[in-house]
Amino acid sequence: MKSDSRSLDERSLILVTGGSGFFGGHLTAALLAAGHAVRVADIRPPAGGTPPGAEFAACDLCEVDQVAAACAGVTHIFHLAGNPSGTRSVTDPLWDFRVNALATTNLCQAAVSASVRRMVYVSSGMVYGVPLTTPIGEDHPLTPFIPYAASKLSAEQSVLAAASTYGLDASVARPFTLYGPGEDPATSGGEVSRFLRWHLNDLPVPVTGDPDLKSRDFTHVDDAVAALRAIMDRGAAGAAYNVGTGRETTLTGLLEIIESATGRAPRAVVDAGTTDDTYRHVADIGRLRALGHRPSIGIEAGIRSMVTALGPAPQVPTLPTVFTMAGTPRAS
Repeated sequence: MKSDSRSLDERSLILVTGGSGFFGGHLTAALLAAGHAVRVADIRPPAGGTPPGAEFAACDLCEVDQVAAACAGVTHIFHLAGNPSGTRSVTDPLWDFRVNALATTNLCQAAVSASVRRMVYVSSGMVYGVPLTTPIGEDHPLTPFIPYAASKLSAEQSVLAAASTYGLDASVARPFTLYGPGEDPATSGGEVSRFLRWHLNDLPVPVTGDPDLKSRDFTHVDDAVAALRAIMDRGAAGAAYNVGTGRETTLTGLLEIIESATGRAPRAVVDAGTTDDTYRHVADIGRLRALGHRPSIGIEAGIRSMVTALGPAPQVPTLPTVFTMAGTPRAS
């Protein structure tokens, strides 16, 4: 394979699985804006209709024939489809495994059969489990503690197995806590969108865990899109790349940034008794930086833009957070 065949160019036909979703929709828009030919594969069309210039392929990735049809003629694949919800994985782990792990195995086989030149699989920073060190590098032990993270790791292994067995040129991206305009409040579990939606409606903001100790690497979706494109063009086959900012923000710090952006303090209601995920989850992005990627949207600017995008009374979140680390599942 020639090295220049890996990069996206005017001859590329790019498949974006999960292109009707939050992250996939932003990626599709960026690829179209850059002049690329894009095919969106999803179980349903984008909410606003298929973007001008893109194709839409109705596709259940668990159905082999549908996957093969979606991959016909494709040169590059960004694989984002799957279950995005840790909560749903706890309540329905078999479904979660099917749509994350089995679907990815199907896609890898279809990609090999279609002679796809390059693939990037979007996994999750949750595959590391509870961090032993911070920031978290890609060589950190992989110890998932909820079904979602286990199914994402299983899918990673299918991608790497296809690479070593069949020569599929593929890399893995591990995003940390994404946020940005267009998140679905029924499925999104990230604190930025949830906190803002409650606060802008003048409702109390439920905070799970110790807000002074619990920290995250909040990453704007536009920076994550740019990272995926860098991984596609310059990432090493068989390598994993953290997708984050490398910046740590506690939940207390997040509440302070929201106060600064909106001019009033959120009314936080802290559930200090549920501390299962009170840990520091921050990416070491040295590998990503080595590809030339530099995050450009700080959390302060990102939240200001979110306030404008959401408006004064956005739809409130409906997804509970479910934990099982201590035994019996419980919601907060």
